[in-house]
Amino acid sequence: MFRRQKNSHFVMVLAAALVSVSCVSSGSAPAGKGWGPFASSQPKSKAGAVILPAPVLSFNDTGLSVSDGITRNGLWDVDSADVAWEFSLDQGATWTRGQGNTFEVKGDGAKMIWVRARDDAGNTSEIVSVGCVLDTQAPMALTVTPQREGVTNLLQLSGLEPGARWEYSLDGQSHWHAGNGPALGVLGHGISQIRLRQVDVAGNTSDATFIDLQSASLLAHDASGDPLQPSVLAPGLQTYVAHGLAAPGEAHHVRWDVPKDQLLMSVKLVLYASADLASYALQRSSVFDAGIDNTRMLAFGSMGLSDLNRNVLTNTGPQGRGEGPMTLRFQQNGAMPTPYAIQITLAPSK
Repeated sequence: MFRRQKNSHFVMVLAAALVSVSCVSSGSAPAGKGWGPFASSQPKSKAGAVILPAPVLSFNDTGLSVSDGITRNGLWDVDSADVAWEFSLDQGATWTRGQGNTFEVKGDGAKMIWVRARDDAGNTSEIVSVGCVLDTQAPMALTVTPQREGVTNLLQLSGLEPGARWEYSLDGQSHWHAGNGPALGVLGHGISQIRLRQVDVAGNTSDATFIDLQSASLLAHDASGDPLQPSVLAPGLQTYVAHGLAAPGEAHHVRWDVPKDQLLMSVKLVLYASADLASYALQRSSVFDAGIDNTRMLAFGSMGLSDLNRNVLTNTGPQGRGEGPMTLRFQQNGAMPTPYAIQITLAPSK
């Protein structure tokens, strides 16, 4: 389905868009800007006699940041301490009486909103001024160009909006995992398909782009069973998925290199289809020759369904995750062959 490309610069109109500013009210509404049909014809006190407490505003700042004021949700909450309130979307030229404790702004773009308390006599509070950028339009679907480098399938991404991130799904869009960098590296022979999408700064998601990993242009590679000759991930990426079908007692070995000025950030199980546990071990070496000597391993332990999305390097300091080769050993210990996928991520060290 065709979608119009979003104007990518409008979401940057208010870089620090959630701004709360108060300015002193005159104590009464401007001439001709009253409550309209909701106004009381029996004022209880003289206008200007009381300065009311100002309302407190809040909204759901969606997207990649919860403090930049860029959101796909235009609904605002108003706490006015049981005092009536009104809002203006044109800097006080017109006012609309509030109903309940919410109001909604519509129409994409930068918004400046004024809100104040007001009673039936015309007494008002200070004006609370807030800004946000409303963005409700989904971004375009990613363009994914598959390539091969050695035994790694490189899924090159283009069409990513400024400030957006990309995600991938291995299970038909039931779960999504965040990726970094210009491409996703995929090595293995276990999963048959992958979907990729982008999430813009407001939290809108694109349609998913489907990639058939069984396509003739891609490589289904069984990870090495030889610890001294592990399968090697292509260099230069920040997000990899190593996947396979682990037979009982069979170990898979995958190697990658952490470049200078980068760190290995995470190793986590993102797909697993067995109630049985598997074991893993990570060694800082171009081969896996640690055997059962845990002192030579950077990380080791068990993985299972309860460990999905757990980073096994959480307690490993940066000194052990820097420049150099890494080899991962993964072994399924149950009685049935088990599909699995492990995400490996790197990031600049500074």
